[in-house]
Amino acid sequence: MSKKMMTEEAQKRALSNRRHFSFRLNVFFFVTFFVFSLLIVRLAYLQFVEGDALRAKEHENGSKGIPVPPIRGDIYDSVGNAIAYSVSTQSLYYTPLDLKIKADEGMALAAKMVDIFNDLGNKSENPLTVEKVFDNMDLKSRVHSAFHPRRIKTGLTKEEIAYFSEHRNEFKGIEVIEESIRQYSKDNIAVQLVGYTKKLSGAVGSIDKYKGINDNQTDEALKYVETEQVGVDGLELLYQDELRGRNGLKEFPINKDSLIIGPMKLTKPIKGHNLYLTINTKIQLIAQQAIMDQIQEIRTTPNEFQKDSHPTTGYAVAMEVKTGKVVAMASMPDYDPSLWQGGISEKDWESVQYFMSNGTIRDVQPPYADDKERSIHPSSFVNLGSTQKPLSVLVGLNEKLITPESTFLDKGYFAFGGKGHETQVNNASQAMNGILKPTMAIAKSSNAFMAGMIGNALYLRDGPKGVDIWDGYMKQFGLGVTTGSELPNESKGKTNYYEEIKSGSAQSALIYASFGQQAKYSTLQLAQYAATLASHGKRLKPQFVNEIKDADGKLVQSYQSKVLNTIHFPDSYWKTIEDGMALVKVKGFDDFGYNFYRKTGTSQQDVGSRKKVENAVFIAYAPAEDPVLAVAVVVPDGGYGGYAAAPIARKIFDAYDSEIGLMGTPRK
Repeated sequence: MSKKMMTEEAQKRALSNRRHFSFRLNVFFFVTFFVFSLLIVRLAYLQFVEGDALRAKEHENGSKGIPVPPIRGDIYDSVGNAIAYSVSTQSLYYTPLDLKIKADEGMALAAKMVDIFNDLGNKSENPLTVEKVFDNMDLKSRVHSAFHPRRIKTGLTKEEIAYFSEHRNEFKGIEVIEESIRQYSKDNIAVQLVGYTKKLSGAVGSIDKYKGINDNQTDEALKYVETEQVGVDGLELLYQDELRGRNGLKEFPINKDSLIIGPMKLTKPIKGHNLYLTINTKIQLIAQQAIMDQIQEIRTTPNEFQKDSHPTTGYAVAMEVKTGKVVAMASMPDYDPSLWQGGISEKDWESVQYFMSNGTIRDVQPPYADDKERSIHPSSFVNLGSTQKPLSVLVGLNEKLITPESTFLDKGYFAFGGKGHETQVNNASQAMNGILKPTMAIAKSSNAFMAGMIGNALYLRDGPKGVDIWDGYMKQFGLGVTTGSELPNESKGKTNYYEEIKSGSAQSALIYASFGQQAKYSTLQLAQYAATLASHGKRLKPQFVNEIKDADGKLVQSYQSKVLNTIHFPDSYWKTIEDGMALVKVKGFDDFGYNFYRKTGTSQQDVGSRKKVENAVFIAYAPAEDPVLAVAVVVPDGGYGGYAAAPIARKIFDAYDSEIGLMGTPRK
């Protein structure tokens, strides 16, 4: 091939290569331009559309947030004395890492901890014993769930904190935790009314309010924390939302390896609101002591009216007639609510389990560990007995069964039923009272009058429908319905007259109901009933909180009296019953100094093998001319109400008169 031909071929290849290079270069520039365009668009999108979200993501990835439980609000009495309050402290907790740990190993660990407490702890406090620490450890999980932390000690000193932090490997399952704990007055003021708290983790399974509490909560400040204290009974539960406050937050800056790289940023928790109650501490403590003193006196007295009585419990409620404010609510014996701090021990639980519930609003069993013994003693709910009779007379008057001047020959009994199959209703001690009008029937506490003139008369006129008529009147006075207090687990009582229709007849149901042997109600219901009598028909909602204030003392909410319903009767009807109530004989009021209306009750019931156990019941209100305070007292298994319950009420009236004043000013 000639040199010229080779040169032309080379020139063609060179030209082709230049063309391909130019094409590839154009493609490269086009692709590069396209890629850079996408990047610019993407960067713009990230900057202007997703910027806020990404910055939040960057912050999230660059910090670690730990919620700080809120500080619970305080609870004060009516004059500002602290009943329940929260304090910050360092506590020692134990979590069993091995559920098969032996008792001797647990005792050894408890002894080791006690040595440290004795050496480095606060010497002014009562020292913890090895047995107490071991009990708190709850190795058998009888009080706590398997891996639930158990509080061993609160209020650790700096030296204790340092020691346990430095020697964690020597104390398996031990941890120092900063927490806010609930403290209660050492005087144990209305503890069943106030209630108690425990950790959320221990309350979720037993209280409906806390089940799924965080499911729909988007505000981080309101989300519940597993370790925070929550109310589980009484006012602590009823006002949980107001008392709780808002979470704080500890934020730590971290690197990509989740290591802390800077100082903590703290958003402080917000304290919850404070409750100011209607309870007056001095009146409350006098009521509590009066019950315990009376129980002791009944159990040791040779008095024939109480010789067979075996009381172990007593209940009292004092309620202002015009406002509905409850100034005292005593369910005795009571207990120390601080036992629940960190979880109650098995030993402590066994000692207080029968005193935990508020017997003034719900049916509480007597405090006997032995089941057989408990079965022969009455609970906190007893029949009204003769305290029913003022209302029975009002029913009879309003239903036109009787008039204020109607008369009845009381031969000591009333018989009903078919000839040869009569059932006899007797007066106490089968007293023959002769001719009685309604007023004296109340004063003499005549079962026969109530049975014949009201219960039986209502049945003869209306048959079985008479029971519904009766029930309607009871509910108007707060008997057979809840009082409106809104307290957790309040009972509406037990209306046994409907059960009596099934086992007996409508006739027997109305007859027995007329003198207080067919329904069991709470002491709070009795106090509301007495206050409704005192106000001549205004049934007020029981009030326990005067006002709610925030942590700075600013008023958040005030409370006013609330009328639930009103009963309209002629003045002559109210006068008829009050003239009778003024004549009722009672013990302990000889030098009272005020006119007052009252009614005693000695209700009877069969309890297990014990027949006709007598329960002491008493209601009263004063002053008679312008009622200010109504009081109800129940002493199950206490005997006659005039002897066992009335003296307790007298001490409550005196305490109120001294602190607040039955005439408007304190009478010191």
